[in-house]
Amino acid sequence: MAAPHAACRVGSRPKKIKCPAPFISKTFDLLDAAEAGGAASVVSWNSGGNGFVVWSPAEFSKLMLPKYFKHNNFSSFVRQLNTYGFKKTASKRWEFKHDKFLKGFKHLLVEISRKKVEPSTFPQFLEASRGGHRDGITSLMKENQTLRRERMELKLQISHFKTMEMRLLGCISHYMTTHCQGQTQENILEGAKIKNF
Repeated sequence: MAAPHAACRVGSRPKKIKCPAPFISKTFDLLDAAEAGGAASVVSWNSGGNGFVVWSPAEFSKLMLPKYFKHNNFSSFVRQLNTYGFKKTASKRWEFKHDKFLKGFKHLLVEISRKKVEPSTFPQFLEASRGGHRDGITSLMKENQTLRRERMELKLQISHFKTMEMRLLGCISHYMTTHCQGQTQENILEGAKIKNF
């Protein structure tokens, strides 16, 4: 009688094949598909092939994300990149890099894993809740107050920027009105000169 296959023997474990995280594989496939399918104006590998650029976040969210990730939220996509150790490397564009995420080197994707969460990065209320129910509630209330304060600060910033926007639009409107009136008067004078000849 033939010996059973090594992976099927009782008491032995088959070797586990390590696969890249689905998010990482899908992102890699998305980039290759974008390049092959003519969507490189939306998202593409960077010129060095050691990172990628989302050229148009709006189109990327609308056209690419739903095909690969079952959502269209660009912020969620960026958060996921961060959890796998990707870094945003350009200030004026959405360029991301990871030392194991390289064009043409799909085999390296298995080496990309989620960042391990260190206990010190846990929110305070989770740490406090270990000490008892009352401490946890107190900590949650403090966290809630902090969030409310931050929310108010953000509202004030938004209000400030809206005021600045209105002033800027007023300046542009004033400039355009003044400039257009000047142009109209010049056109009238030019027309009058032509008629006098």
